[in-house]
Amino acid sequence: MRVLRLYVFHADTLQRLRSVRAALFGVLILLMVAAPSAYAAVSLLLEQPYGKLNLIDPAGHAAIYLDHVCAETPLKLRACRPGEAGVVLSRYDDIGDHDWIAMPLIPYLYSVSAPAEIPQRIDRAGELELREAYRERYLQAVAADRADGGAPGGNWYELLGSAFDRTIYGFRVNTTAEQDEQLIANFNDRKNVEKYNGALRNCADFARVTLNRFYPHAVHRNYIADLGLTSPKSVARSLGHYAARHPETGFEVFMIPQVKGDLPRSHANTDLAEGILKRYGLPLVVLSPVSTAVAFAAYVGQGRFSMPKHPALLNVKELEVSDEIARPFSPMMPALPPPTVALVRPAAGVQRVTVARNTANPVAAARVGVAQ
Repeated sequence: MRVLRLYVFHADTLQRLRSVRAALFGVLILLMVAAPSAYAAVSLLLEQPYGKLNLIDPAGHAAIYLDHVCAETPLKLRACRPGEAGVVLSRYDDIGDHDWIAMPLIPYLYSVSAPAEIPQRIDRAGELELREAYRERYLQAVAADRADGGAPGGNWYELLGSAFDRTIYGFRVNTTAEQDEQLIANFNDRKNVEKYNGALRNCADFARVTLNRFYPHAVHRNYIADLGLTSPKSVARSLGHYAARHPETGFEVFMIPQVKGDLPRSHANTDLAEGILKRYGLPLVVLSPVSTAVAFAAYVGQGRFSMPKHPALLNVKELEVSDEIARPFSPMMPALPPPTVALVRPAAGVQRVTVARNTANPVAAARVGVAQ
């Protein structure tokens, strides 16, 4: 009888151990499945207008930043290697007849290759010197020297030193490894021929279509506040409202401040209705009260968007990127294993994003509210 009881006891213990082991295995599987959702991120870069552009086009510029996708060349994408800070994709007209150009994050913002080279202050002469030096060394494929050896025309200068001219807001959402791989394949396979059109295929349309590759139907045209056009600010507003309904996107906002110096400061972005009211509100009231009322109703109903007052700063200077890895467009770079998960979640209410995967200095991004 005692032998039977011992047998039953041991059998019951083994069964419990099997149950615990099965439960642990199930948890492991769930973690493995869930891990890719925190793989990386795509960010809309909402860039403020500056200089004469602020008078002509107060909407500013929109670009896409991917922290796990990098540039093999200005026209070819690849997965990032450990220690790389990602790529900025943007659409400008008159850059070698190309529809989009890929630029590493650091030169796109500061016209240099590594964080240690970022200037503390900048003036017009220094800006021009850094841009020209980088173009001569790395951008001959899209902005080649003229016959006399001088710099070409076109808007290639917009690809370098963006943070010298303006403040940039970033609106970040999560992506997965599979989504990044699909985007790389899609961009590398399709023809990169200029499609720019200020009304229907502008920089904001490029950002809208790219973001919708990750989150279908997340961003759409604003047919009221922008009269069917797409403005950079309306893309940010649309993405923010989508994220408010889908918290799994991990929506965050950060800011890249304009570099200090003698260059004029940039101005706030506006959509079409907002720009009309701010610039021509008083004359419109006198000339056409009805038109003013329509513009005001469009702005209040579909155009209001509160920019964050105290977003976290993206401090690129803190990235510990080696000079070997920081050199852009290097054809001799050895193949390295794919990057690992880059998100670190500290206390509730704050989320940190590691832009460079081998650095211990994460970039803080505060979760903010979105105006309804």
